[in-house]
Amino acid sequence: MDLSTYNDKNWSNVFVDSNVPDVCKQEPCVVGVDEAGRGPVLGPMVYGICFCPVTKHDDLKAAGVADSKTLTEEQREKLFNIIHEKNDYIGWSLEVISPLYISNCMYKRPKVSLNEISHNAAISLIKRAISAGVNVSEVYLDTVGPPEKYQAKVQDIFPTIKVTVEKKADALYPCVSGASICAKVARDRALSKWKFPEGIEIDNWGSGYPGDSVTKNFLMNSLDQVFGFPGIVRFSWSTAEKIVEEKCVPVAWNEEEDEDKKDKTPSVLEYFARKQKSSDGGSVDHPPLKKRHYFFTDRCLKTVESF
Repeated sequence: MDLSTYNDKNWSNVFVDSNVPDVCKQEPCVVGVDEAGRGPVLGPMVYGICFCPVTKHDDLKAAGVADSKTLTEEQREKLFNIIHEKNDYIGWSLEVISPLYISNCMYKRPKVSLNEISHNAAISLIKRAISAGVNVSEVYLDTVGPPEKYQAKVQDIFPTIKVTVEKKADALYPCVSGASICAKVARDRALSKWKFPEGIEIDNWGSGYPGDSVTKNFLMNSLDQVFGFPGIVRFSWSTAEKIVEEKCVPVAWNEEEDEDKKDKTPSVLEYFARKQKSSDGGSVDHPPLKKRHYFFTDRCLKTVESF
């Protein structure tokens, strides 16, 4: 598992893939989907898939694959090595989703929820496996949100594939357990090699969960009163938001004082609309505006003349 690309640029998302065994291109395959790091305030969330021929599904269970949350780090590493070594019939793929990306999505307008980020990651990994040539016939997913709605959503995208979404799927289906192990190992390795472009030299941040006292100390000690947290922190988490509100320099955003003026602010489209042609072949400009909105003057933006 080569995470060097993510280690060097941990503010961006990265895909990491195994080779696709020939047998997985020839025979119908099961695909399990699971994640690691959904709840922590620190570090990436990793989504993973693990796939193998339907006829080999029970072999994963025989190899000792189990829900990663029930295993020690040493056991997970050992089982991942087994999965990796059995690359003649097992394959996997991961998306490492950066904490910065998660926070930016959750602050977008409209907001992109963590559930939607999770759904998108799972769906993109299934599509990625299909594009790589995997003969996907069955997909098993650990639920995010109501299982019935999630299953209907995925089934609608992949109508020819049998889709099953269940709670605790990582404890029920070996392929989901395999995905859970791959995702958890990747997240642990990414955190162990974390580089701080901010120049911070703290190497102990605890479990990363908001209730961990070591994690809380890290959040307090790594905070800059102007720039906030380093990139390892999901600043959209309520734990981080509360600290910023209490400890950072307050920021006031300029707003129009006169509410009536807000309603009279010209539409952005009026600034960027194409010119209309007149009957004599010339061009007709939109009526001149008395004053351009400060949004445009502050950024030195000009009306588009041509496309």
